Amino acid sequence: MHLFYDNSIISGTKNHSLNEEESKHACKVMRLKEGDAIKILNGKGTEFTGVINLAHAKHCEVTITEEFSEKNPNQEIHIAVAPTKMMERLEWFLEKSTEIGVTEISLILCANSERKIVKEERLEKILIAAMKQSKRLFLPKLNSLSPLKTFLEHYPNGLIAHCEEENKETISAIFRQTNCPILIGPEGDFNLDEIKLAK
Repeated sequence: MHLFYDNSIISGTKNHSLNEEESKHACKVMRLKEGDAIKILNGKGTEFTGVINLAHAKHCEVTITEEFSEKNPNQEIHIAVAPTKMMERLEWFLEKSTEIGVTEISLILCANSERKIVKEERLEKILIAAMKQSKRLFLPKLNSLSPLKTFLEHYPNGLIAHCEEENKETISAIFRQTNCPILIGPEGDFNLDEIKLAK
């Protein structure tokens, strides 16, 4: 069954018009018509099953026949990552993060970052596609690119992965279920000042 995403649909909805992008995809690209069954994900834990009653490329109308919801995961998995020079690597990371259930992704700008600009709209589309592909019901939250110092001011607790030689603990030994982002640096790693600041 064809799968679509629309974050505006809420539990209890009986009739829904897909947003324009998904309407176009359903009616122009997939060539779906009245009577065809589809599923809609809202990225917030609910999957809706419905039947198209108006196949219009700008507002495809669907009658909802069934819905299924999952509870929010008890464990937060928040990864803060410096975008890689090659965007394909970051895109792959976003795909796999969605598939394994990461709940939040923050993009951080570090002293050794080679990429300082990202197209967040494209990254959001990759997350949506990965959610559909893996049939997950929750879309990870994507936070805008911000300097590491700003991120640390907002999230003073967490873990940092770095390559400096020192005594280190395993993630499994010290990870907490909430308020514990994991920081991953750029190709050149965090510098010493950034590691000291994080600590």
